[in-house]
Amino acid sequence: MAHVEVSDLTYALPDGRVLLDHVSFRVGDGVTAGLVGPNGAGKTTLLRLVAGELRPASGEVATSGGVGVMRQFISGDTVGGLLLAVAPERIRRSAAALRAAELALRERDEEDAQLALAEAITEHVDAGGYDIEVVWDTCATAALGLPLAEAADRPVATLSGGEQKRLVLEALLRGPDDVLLLDEPDNYLDVPGKEWLEERVRTSRKTILLVSHDRWLLAGAADRVVAVEDRDVWVHGGGFATFAQARRDRVERLDERRKRWREEHRRLRDTAHLLRQGAARNDAMSSAYRAARTRLARFEEAGPPRRPPRAQDVRVRLRGGRTGKRALTCSDLALTGLTGPFDLQVWFGERIAVLGPNGSGKTRFLRLLGGADDVPHTGAVELGARVTPGSFTQTHARPDLHGRQVDDIVMRDHALARDDAMAALARYELAPSWRQRFEQLSGGQQARLQVLLLELSGATLLLLDEPTDNLDLAGADALQHGLRAFTGTVLAITHDRWFAADFDRYLHFAPDGRVVEVDEPVWR
Repeated sequence: MAHVEVSDLTYALPDGRVLLDHVSFRVGDGVTAGLVGPNGAGKTTLLRLVAGELRPASGEVATSGGVGVMRQFISGDTVGGLLLAVAPERIRRSAAALRAAELALRERDEEDAQLALAEAITEHVDAGGYDIEVVWDTCATAALGLPLAEAADRPVATLSGGEQKRLVLEALLRGPDDVLLLDEPDNYLDVPGKEWLEERVRTSRKTILLVSHDRWLLAGAADRVVAVEDRDVWVHGGGFATFAQARRDRVERLDERRKRWREEHRRLRDTAHLLRQGAARNDAMSSAYRAARTRLARFEEAGPPRRPPRAQDVRVRLRGGRTGKRALTCSDLALTGLTGPFDLQVWFGERIAVLGPNGSGKTRFLRLLGGADDVPHTGAVELGARVTPGSFTQTHARPDLHGRQVDDIVMRDHALARDDAMAALARYELAPSWRQRFEQLSGGQQARLQVLLLELSGATLLLLDEPTDNLDLAGADALQHGLRAFTGTVLAITHDRWFAADFDRYLHFAPDGRVVEVDEPVWR
C-alpha cells in the first residue's frame, strides 16, 4: 500500500522565514494528487521534504514503497547517467560500486581486484541493475527512437528539453518505485507529449504527487488537489475542475471564522472589563473576574484562525517602443539539419506563436534571432530599424545570473537605486526574495525575474521560449496582460494551449523540416 503522509510539518528557510507552518495531508494508495500554489509558496520544497532530501524543523513525513523523484530541472551528462539518476537508490549505489571495481581492475589486474569486481557484479544483479536496463531500453526507444545500447553514451546536451523529460518520465512510470514525486513534469513537453503524460498518469497504479500549472493536465489526471498557500496546506477532495470554487468557498469560511473570532474576542474582553470594575466594588465578584480573565488569556493564546490566502498581485509593465514597420525579415533561412529554407516577414506590433514538436528547431530559431553566433544556418536574418531583441530562455540557463543576489542583478545591471529596485521587485512579488541568489529561486520566481529584466531592458522585440512553463496561473495571466499592453513585437514558442489563443499569427515547425504559417494552432 503506497502512500504519502505529512504530519504537523514545519520548515523554515535558511534566512529564518517559515515556509511551511504545521501542515498535514495524506495521499492514499494509487491516488494522483496535483500540488498547486503560487510560485515560491513551497511546492518544490515540500516535494524535497517528502523525498527526504530536506529535514523539517518539526513534524514527520512517512512514505511506503520506493520513492522516485523528477526534479523541476533535470540534469545529467549522458542518457545513461540521466536514467541512473532516477533509478532506485540501491541500484545507484551498486552501479557506482561496479564502476569503481571495473576501474580498479583496469589499473591493477590482481586477485583482490577480481574478487571485488565479482562481488560488485553480484550486488548489482541482486539490486536489479541488469533487469532495469531492459526497462531502460524500452524507455529510450519510446522517448528517443533509439535502443539503450545506441543512446546510453549520447550527451544529454544534444537532447531537447522535451526529450529529456519524456525519457525520465518513461523511466519513472515504468520503473519499480511505488510513489512518484513529479516537479513540473509537463514542462518542455509538446502538446502530444502532454496528452501522453495525462493518459499515463491517469491509468497508472502508482501513488503520484505532481506539481503543475497546466490546467488541462491537472483536470485530466489529478484525483485530488493539494494546495500550498501562505505557509499552509489544504486538500480539495475533488478534481481540478471544482478546485477554483472550492478555494473561493474556503476563503469565505476562513473570513467568517476570523470574523466570529474577533466578535468572541471582543465579547470576552468586554466581559472581563465589566467584571474587573465590579470586583473593584464588590469582593464577591473577584472569582468571576479571575475566571473571565483566564478564559480571555486562553482564547488569546490559542490565537485567531488562519488568515485566508491573499490574492496575488503580479503587475507586468512591459513597455518596449516604436520601431520600423518591418521588425524582422528572414530570407531563404534554413537551420542546418533541422529545417528547409523559408521566408518570413514580421511587422511591428505582431504577436507570433512559434509552434511544433520538440526537436524541430524552434529554440534554435529564437536563439538565432536573439543574436547567437553558434546556430548553424544558411540564408539571412535582418532586424528592422530600432529593433532591440530581448530573450526569455526556456531552461532558465542564465550563467550571467547564477551566483548573484536578486537585488544585485536588478540594481547593478539596470542602474537602479535601491528604492526603485525594490519597487520593481515588489510588482513581481519578488521583494521577499531580494537577498536570494538566482539559483535559489523557484522556477516560477526565476521566470518572473526574467520577465522583469526584459521590462527593464527596454527590448522592442521579445523572444520568449516557453515563458509560461514555470509560471503559476496568476503569473501567466499577468504576463498575458503585460504582452497585450507591450509596444513592440513578440515571438513566443509555446505548448500552452491557453496562452497561444492570444496570438495573431502561428508559425509551425513541422517534423519534416517545413516551416509554414498556419491559420490555427497546430501542435504536431
